[in-house]
Amino acid sequence: MTLVKTRQSIIYEAFILLKIKNIKGDLIMQRNFIVNARKISFGLILTMLMAMFSCQEAFDNPDFIVNVPVSIESFKIHEVEGVINQNTGEVQVTLPYGSNISAVTPAITLPEGASITPAVGTADFRRVVEYTVINGNLYKKYRVRAQVLQPILRFAIDGVNGSIDNANRTISLALPAEADLTALQPEIELSAGVTINPASGETVDFSEPVVFTVSAGSTSANYTVTVSKQAAGLTIAYLSTAANRAAISNADEKEAADWLFNKFSDVSFVSFQDVAGGKSLSEYAVIWWHHDAAADLPAMALDARVVNALKAYRAAGGNLFLTTFATRYVEALGIVPQGKGPNNVFGDFLPNGFVERDNSWGISFRGNEGHPIFQGLETFETGKAYLLEKGTFRLNHTAWWFVNEWGGYGDGAGWRQQTGGINLASESWDDHLNGRVGIAEFPGSSTDGNAVIIAFGAYDWFNEPDASGNPSQSNGYKHNIERLTENAIRYLGE
Repeated sequence: MTLVKTRQSIIYEAFILLKIKNIKGDLIMQRNFIVNARKISFGLILTMLMAMFSCQEAFDNPDFIVNVPVSIESFKIHEVEGVINQNTGEVQVTLPYGSNISAVTPAITLPEGASITPAVGTADFRRVVEYTVINGNLYKKYRVRAQVLQPILRFAIDGVNGSIDNANRTISLALPAEADLTALQPEIELSAGVTINPASGETVDFSEPVVFTVSAGSTSANYTVTVSKQAAGLTIAYLSTAANRAAISNADEKEAADWLFNKFSDVSFVSFQDVAGGKSLSEYAVIWWHHDAAADLPAMALDARVVNALKAYRAAGGNLFLTTFATRYVEALGIVPQGKGPNNVFGDFLPNGFVERDNSWGISFRGNEGHPIFQGLETFETGKAYLLEKGTFRLNHTAWWFVNEWGGYGDGAGWRQQTGGINLASESWDDHLNGRVGIAEFPGSSTDGNAVIIAFGAYDWFNEPDASGNPSQSNGYKHNIERLTENAIRYLGE
């Protein structure tokens, strides 16, 4: 679809609307335009069309200019050339670490005779800036996004990637329980022009947190790196509808499983068929089911043998971690009373889905900042964190509680009283946690295990290509999803 419009097209649209209105003035007064339109005879429609085209000469104008270029030919910020997509009107400028984009005058090259609005001047490129190019009787809109690279692109030790929190300037990672923290050599990838001290490959004692200093020109910052050991004896099961790990077909579920097996040392794959067949679950401190493939729970999950086995597992002190559509399992397992499971379940499935251009999706955990689940998240305000970056293709798989409009809960306190859960996080606008329940825990009794759910559509492990096959940009907040998941598993198992 072209982004270029002409003023003549606007005149024609108005003219056609006027003709229709004059033909039958009461058409627009009807509630159903389509029904009344059918009453217009074919001859009358033909007369309309002939009248419209016979009047075209009235709009002929030798000064009407449409054979001119109307595009941004070049867009630079701090001499860095932006990438221009002439089809979509998107301009992406990626700048080195330390660049100031809060007040900068871009360099814009336009075709001869073209002008731009707003006029070229100082702008704040920390947000999307829109421009319109005008030439003759044509115009075209552009949206400019500027991104400043972070100084540290990757921080790894012995092949284990650290979680980088650029907002709080912290890096954390967990090594196997047998690792010697006193003599480790980190592998560090940096943005162009950035140096770091201690340097990549240098032997460092990580028995205590270590401060690394990054520098680029006159800009410098300190990052605190904390290396811990995986909890010895923390055994985890990844529960799946697939027969084995290699058979996982859903990309989101596969991505989550791959991350789990790389992050923790004692992880086992368990299928629902295994559970139905009588497999013992007592060795696992935590069982995680991430269900993304369908909004409805699969029949095998509702098999009486499976339900009874998982109920017995929790009754004996086992802990459950349920994410995305698996949140619905809380009702079948008796974690909440009947009829008190998630009341707002929806989601897109391929080839559908969409890209939110202007807003990243986040969560609010105001009042619960001290809960172990939220430690180390990159936050944009106190008690608020993004999970899914704007511009990332998403399928929005959600299975949460819509608290204040239906279900009879009234508010967060009502939800807690009726479900027995503790609501920990809602959407980013909901600071009092009275609107949605997107993260919650359901503490067991003195013998029962705990259960934690994450139900946000923004909890998205894999970003599929869109319906046209265009690959999605990477989610810049995936590290928050990983950290949230790691925290939840450790919280449940320790």
